[in-house]
Amino acid sequence: MTKKITIEPVTRVEGHGKVTIHLDENANIVQSRLHIVEFRGFERFVQGRPYWEAPVLVQRLCGICPVSHHLAAAKALDVIVGAGTGNGLTPTGEKMRRLMHYGQTFQSHALHFFHLASPDLLLGIDADPAIRNVIGVILNFKDLAVQGVMMRKFGQEIIRATAGKKIHGTGAIPGGINKNLSLAERDEFLYGADPLNIDKMIEWAQASVDLFKAYHKDHSDMIDNFAKFPSNHLSIVREDGAMDLYHGVLRAIDTNGKKILHDVDYQDYLEYIGEEVRTWSYMKFPYLREFGKKDGWYTVGPLARLNTCDFIPTPLAQKECEIFKAYTHGKPNNMSMHMHWARLIELLHSAEMMKELLNDPDIMGDDLVTKGTKQKEGVGVIEAPRGTLFHHYRINDNDQIDMANLIVSTTNNNQPMNNAVRMVAEKMMTGHKEITEPMMNAVEVAIRAYDPCLSCATHALGKMPLEIALYDKNNILIDKKRS
Repeated sequence: MTKKITIEPVTRVEGHGKVTIHLDENANIVQSRLHIVEFRGFERFVQGRPYWEAPVLVQRLCGICPVSHHLAAAKALDVIVGAGTGNGLTPTGEKMRRLMHYGQTFQSHALHFFHLASPDLLLGIDADPAIRNVIGVILNFKDLAVQGVMMRKFGQEIIRATAGKKIHGTGAIPGGINKNLSLAERDEFLYGADPLNIDKMIEWAQASVDLFKAYHKDHSDMIDNFAKFPSNHLSIVREDGAMDLYHGVLRAIDTNGKKILHDVDYQDYLEYIGEEVRTWSYMKFPYLREFGKKDGWYTVGPLARLNTCDFIPTPLAQKECEIFKAYTHGKPNNMSMHMHWARLIELLHSAEMMKELLNDPDIMGDDLVTKGTKQKEGVGVIEAPRGTLFHHYRINDNDQIDMANLIVSTTNNNQPMNNAVRMVAEKMMTGHKEITEPMMNAVEVAIRAYDPCLSCATHALGKMPLEIALYDKNNILIDKKRS
């Protein structure tokens, strides 16, 4: 006999998911799973569309991180129109895209930490659910709440200026960009009235890192030991090993820091990465082919990026990165809650990068698009706020998309999130006859550390499975069929 605990829905994440936990008669965990219960079929319904529509179409996957899909698709189509990858664009085209991307990362990280994660940290995992939310943060930490809102607003304004709209913009096109930044727009971001200027954003981003470090100092046992487990880590890095959220080569390391994917061209990602399908989730399970399904899974996102990069190419974030890496004596950090620490260091890096780009005259240039010899297939990879994002398209002779494959950040983190669920459930629930709300929230806290976007992750190739179960009047299963 087992007892089944269901957490549905998982709260303060984007999209819909649930957790099921099975305990035996002695209250030992026998099974735990994070189920993704919604289905979206973007890989199918973009087929047949003209390829140039993809950057606008695919960002409808999500209203939280549309810029990431917009840019990943545009990068894949750069290859198709013959503009190459990475530095193949004009200086204005590339730098405007980078500014858009760092604005997206900045606003997304601010949204997640201040609105979604901070209630658990500031108010307590076991606080009353009625106040353990963003309203509770506003009531108890007003200045911090306002800071989070204004930081997100600044990032959204950067997106509006570079993409045309704050949500579902059209700025990136195959081979480049369709607008530059005006002098007035640039000056508003650089010199605007407090708090909406880049220097204030850098100041607040640094304060956010300091806030987490102070919290960690007082709560190190929880932060360090909450869902800590060995993992491989994967991200793109610049060719010199620096963190680069927009373009680079694929690198993976194992739990001890040994490089297991050696800075390879992401156009060849299918040679290195496979995806496993499991019956109980619409989200697939990626893995490194060389190491197989059992041992080849990996973590992506802020924690992985700090683990895989050799350095961060902006001074304030690099200083924080050195402190971060020193905490584990240079070894990979495998503590799930340190994802928040890494995320805030990236928040600071994004602010520094925005200032650097805003001071670059190329963003006001008028050479926006480049093209070359058309290709039939292209791959675009970008470091979305939640982790490495793959877009892969093939077109036919009529310029229609006839194949699309997306591996999104949250999909890449599927196995780590399930591992985190299992570890926290075992720690919090084993041996307890009564399961309390704080115990269940602790499981959600582990999931939230990964900032999952479940809507982005629930696509699939092929048809949606259908299962029909027939029960008699005594609720005994008679038959079950699955298509």
